[in-house]
Amino acid sequence: MPFSLTWLPDVLLGAGLKVAKVDGWEFRGIGDMGDVLGVICHHSAGPPQLNMPSLNTVIHGRPDLSGPLAQLGLGRDGTFYVIAAGKCNHAGPGTWNGITAGNTHFIGIEAENTGLENDPWPDVQMSAYCQGVAAILKHVNREADSCAGHKEFALPQGRKSDPSFDMAEFRAAVSDALGGAAAITSIPAAEPAGPGGTAPRATLRRPSTGDLVKTLQAKLKLKPDGDFGPMTEAAVRAFQRDHQMVPDGIVGPKTWATLDQAA
Repeated sequence: MPFSLTWLPDVLLGAGLKVAKVDGWEFRGIGDMGDVLGVICHHSAGPPQLNMPSLNTVIHGRPDLSGPLAQLGLGRDGTFYVIAAGKCNHAGPGTWNGITAGNTHFIGIEAENTGLENDPWPDVQMSAYCQGVAAILKHVNREADSCAGHKEFALPQGRKSDPSFDMAEFRAAVSDALGGAAAITSIPAAEPAGPGGTAPRATLRRPSTGDLVKTLQAKLKLKPDGDFGPMTEAAVRAFQRDHQMVPDGIVGPKTWATLDQAA
């Protein structure tokens, strides 16, 4: 049976965020969660190149710690990778708001960043981080003070340094987001224009329908039925992987442009 956090993708998508589900996420975890009482923010300390180079480590773990290491990964472009619907090995010993069972009661987010001073956080990633945390806390009826940095939760104090940004400022932004502030910048609404200056094309994702979906399906060599269902999404993801793009199944400006070039 799937673990209990199967609501995560819908909550993030409902907040307007970019989401990529990792195969098998519904059944991944070291057990099921208890009541979700907050979020713990991390940074990956992974390589400085690429969008989410630490994804495989977060899924499968390290020699000293079995995976999954967080329910969510957050790429540099603001994409949330949904990794696990169950409990993850992300918190370790610690306490926040009197809660000591971090793995059981906190959702973990591993955001891609080296944690070094020469690796600034992209605005689109920080916007997504803030909005994603706010969406999760809203869903579980918690306020911004239910969000902790791993460096704040972990004991003994000083055991962890992640994430590298100021958590008081981050919680203030999350509080604003819970009140409806802070813009989402991770998903463009439309491409400026199609080939030859044709009309702008909307961003497509499940469950889009219509003639533009037929155009997409024709480019992907699928039967053009105008229904953006699971087969179309799978074909989009495969195309994106083949062209070194984020395999999120969302056809936005970059994917449209690459499809045009590949035609």
